[in-house]
Amino acid sequence: MAGPINWFSQIASVTKFGLMSLPQRRGAVAATVIGIAGVVAVLVGVLSIAAGFKQAMTVSGSPDGAIVLRSGADSEMVSGLDRDATRVIADAPGLARTAQGPLASAELFVIIDLPKRSTGTDANVPLRGVEAAALQVRDNLKIIQGRMFDWGKDEVIVGAGAAQEFSGLDVGSKIQVGRYEWPVVGIFSANGGVSESEIWSDAKVLQAAYNRGDSFQSVSVRLNSPAAFEAFKDSLTSNPQLSVKVSRQSDYYAEQSEVITRLITTLGFLIAFLMAVGAVFGALNTMYSAVAARTREIATLRALGFGGGAVVVSLMLESLLLALVGGVIGGGLAYLAFNNFHTSTMNWQSFSQITFAFRVTLELLARGVAWAAAIGLIGGLFPAIRAARLPIAAALREL
Repeated sequence: MAGPINWFSQIASVTKFGLMSLPQRRGAVAATVIGIAGVVAVLVGVLSIAAGFKQAMTVSGSPDGAIVLRSGADSEMVSGLDRDATRVIADAPGLARTAQGPLASAELFVIIDLPKRSTGTDANVPLRGVEAAALQVRDNLKIIQGRMFDWGKDEVIVGAGAAQEFSGLDVGSKIQVGRYEWPVVGIFSANGGVSESEIWSDAKVLQAAYNRGDSFQSVSVRLNSPAAFEAFKDSLTSNPQLSVKVSRQSDYYAEQSEVITRLITTLGFLIAFLMAVGAVFGALNTMYSAVAARTREIATLRALGFGGGAVVVSLMLESLLLALVGGVIGGGLAYLAFNNFHTSTMNWQSFSQITFAFRVTLELLARGVAWAAAIGLIGGLFPAIRAARLPIAAALREL
């Protein structure tokens, strides 16, 4: 040989020969690509549920918003505040104010049963009684169909997510509230936040319907600025008239989403891991088949001066390429099948349904492709080592 062959040229040559032989092994190659695509599609699809649920909760929190509950309560369902307490909260320093008064909404939270559109089974849907400041306390909340309910009347407006997910919530229809039927007069959006899962009415009217007297479960407020939170919190928690817990809206909703997102994420990785084990064996089978089919070719290249390292790297690259193709296909399928798919699930903190849309993000797609790459590298490693260790003389005699 005139001179040593460049190592990178060796890798390129062996890889090229390997890729050219793929049509001869199309059955095994297709099985590997499809298996890895399935792993990635399932992983990304399941994790998109957690991402969508978390997004619905976190977009609900305004940086200058806060929520006040009874001390020790971890959700509105187990909280309780009387009218005197809500007045003290509305007078606290740091609270934003307009000509109409402080931006504080004392609210009541109850649950009603409504059938899901998809299955017809009953689900717990949150019905929230609010005060006039509620629309200013929350970000990006607007009426998109119909009108706002009239204060003092038995009327409701419905979140866009709830209207899409549950039956009987179209504008003009009526829902059963206590012993009465209340008309739906409008539908509102909240930038995909948790409020879109709710039905809203006048808090005073809802109190009367459920015989709640003058009691509430929470107070949602808007502050002068995010920096005003500590002063607002300290003034309430140090007030002997009150026994309350004060949280930023963002922190409160993050806590509400933690249990569900952790559960879904854990299950997603567990299912994907079990499927990945099978995909690794598929990749091993494909690459061992490749080595067996190219035994004489590899031995000839070795006899011509190609190094064992170049053979290992080239076979690893071939396996990695097949895995990446599978990863991209799986990610694409997950995006088409799951992204923006609307559903609802139980919020175990409030025991009510939350509507949300699956979110297939770039981060999830990158994570799926990374899993595919790992499967490909593991699946190609041992066959590549075997190929590099083939005795040249014996391999040249193989048919």
